[in-house]
Amino acid sequence: MDGGGVSCLFVDAGLVASILEGYALPVLGLHGVSHWGRVLSVGRRIADLNGADPAVVEYFAVFHDSRRMNEGVDYGHGARGAELAEAFRSRLRLSDDQLATLMHACRHHTDGTTEGDPTVRTCWDADRLDLLRVGIRPSRSLLCTAAGKSEELRDWAMRRSVEGHVPGCVREWLRATHAPRG
Repeated sequence: MDGGGVSCLFVDAGLVASILEGYALPVLGLHGVSHWGRVLSVGRRIADLNGADPAVVEYFAVFHDSRRMNEGVDYGHGARGAELAEAFRSRLRLSDDQLATLMHACRHHTDGTTEGDPTVRTCWDADRLDLLRVGIRPSRSLLCTAAGKSEELRDWAMRRSVEGHVPGCVREWLRATHAPRG
């Protein structure tokens, strides 16, 4: 459980350890596991409110930035993350349709799009609501779920973002993987 009352149901430390084997950036950097954990917890909170698929939302959290090559502008990182998810297909508890949804969400998460199925929009809002960690206040016009636009959830997520909150799932991942913390 993290401070938001969300536990990981689908993503486990073994999967995160495998993803981190090819991760090019600092594990606790701007786009690293703390960000993944906040995206997971925000996404699960939104999914609880709008019925989005929690499995896709959790897997999106750990794959969407998993193949970034730098902390700045990195065109194509979402597509690389989608390709990694596809490569890990046998380890993911997803149907073919769920995998397709996950890959679409990863590929297009930086496009600024607000249309799509509720699960994809939930993934995008969860990521966008953590932008304050890099000094970008998420524009309400780029949020695409009613829950993501709600003042209470937005304030909660952005406060955690700016404070660099480390969700409980991240602490579990780091303990289990013995990943470097830098």
